[in-house]
Amino acid sequence: MLDSLTFLFEKFFLFSNFNLFKSIWQPEKEECAVKCHPALRRGDLLEVQRTLFVHYGIYLGENRVAHLMPDIMPMLTSNKHYIKPVVTNKRLILGCMYRLASIRVDSVEDFAYGAPILTNDMDKKIKCQALANEEVARRAEKLVGDIPYSLLWNNCEHFVTYCRYGTPVSEQTDKFCKCLKSIIRDQRSVALTIGMGVMYILCFGLAPSTTLPTILIPFILWMAG
Repeated sequence: MLDSLTFLFEKFFLFSNFNLFKSIWQPEKEECAVKCHPALRRGDLLEVQRTLFVHYGIYLGENRVAHLMPDIMPMLTSNKHYIKPVVTNKRLILGCMYRLASIRVDSVEDFAYGAPILTNDMDKKIKCQALANEEVARRAEKLVGDIPYSLLWNNCEHFVTYCRYGTPVSEQTDKFCKCLKSIIRDQRSVALTIGMGVMYILCFGLAPSTTLPTILIPFILWMAG
């Protein structure tokens, strides 16, 4: 039951972060990643908007970035020729859904995916003191390879905050949990789930598979609120 709820929350988190109203990054911006940031230092924390999420990575020097990237391709093939190219949004979404990811090293251009880069912007937001840049880069290099993935509990933000601050945290996850908490505490959600449960019963008939969720979900929300 708990695994099912976590799975549903992760999918809700995925779709709630869809940025459907922003235009796709234009090709002429692709060179901005390097030209706008000629002074990147090894161990810097890089941040870009990748259409669906804010994406994070650690700069390793020599135009290389280590970042945790969900990707469906390793499940489909072991051929490095198909896995190595930049992970598209379709590959990323399917990787999120199947919980497949790796910490991979890409060029700055591939990491940025045409978006402008923010450097060490998280230093202003997080309370922890940043580690020395060389230690940050070494931590990132040690973790390169396949890794268990969770949209809520082990994403790219957890990876970079562990490397740079020694503690894995995710501001995006915290915001989602606060939003979810406010929904649970709003007693109107109880009435809404009861109404949806009744409609479900009317559509599919009276059975344990329809009756139990109609009773248990509103009850849990009421008790949690």
